[in-house]
Amino acid sequence: MDLDPLYMLEVLPQLLKFLPVTLLIAVASMFFAILIGLFVALIRFLRIPVLDQLAQLYVSLFRGIPTLVQLFLIYYGLPQLFPFMTTMDALTAAIVGFSLKESSYLAEIFRAALTSVDGGQLEAGLATGMTAPQVYRRYIIPQAAYNALPATGNIFISLLKETSVAFTLGLTELFAEAKILASASFRFFETFLVVGLVYWLLVIVYSWFQGRLETRLSRAYVR
Repeated sequence: MDLDPLYMLEVLPQLLKFLPVTLLIAVASMFFAILIGLFVALIRFLRIPVLDQLAQLYVSLFRGIPTLVQLFLIYYGLPQLFPFMTTMDALTAAIVGFSLKESSYLAEIFRAALTSVDGGQLEAGLATGMTAPQVYRRYIIPQAAYNALPATGNIFISLLKETSVAFTLGLTELFAEAKILASASFRFFETFLVVGLVYWLLVIVYSWFQGRLETRLSRAYVR
């Protein structure tokens, strides 16, 4: 069996240099995806005429098109239609693409979470003199956020791993660097095994933090 553990230790620091790029794509995309997803979810939850139909189309479109196709459409296709977008770099295109993709899933998660909150709380809040935005901001959205946390965490884990396709835009991140190193050394198994273990460790660390957060937030619901 031709396995070189020393090479794996040697290549690890070189790969970790590009870990910040992977984390930047994942965290920035998740941030914008949450904002867009919440906006779309509120439109669908409140069933705002016309906007609700557009929101349904948005969700269907970005859930139905493969991620790689979306990235190519944004990075290579949009500059053809809008010349001013030729200055967009690969990192920006990746963040935009992942944000739109994941927001379509988060919108449905957030909508389901909002639906899970007892509607009587809105009526009770309005009866006490609060405005609807105040009731949503102080009571309904916090409860919905807690209900949506597990599924939202799964979306982030999926996004973290999905950032590996960003190399197709010419962006050098964790997986792209692994391809370069593997091609140079012909140690494909060892190189990609190290990359897989790094992604696995990231998922473990994030899952631990999410578990701690869920435990802390659950205290407010313990009777």
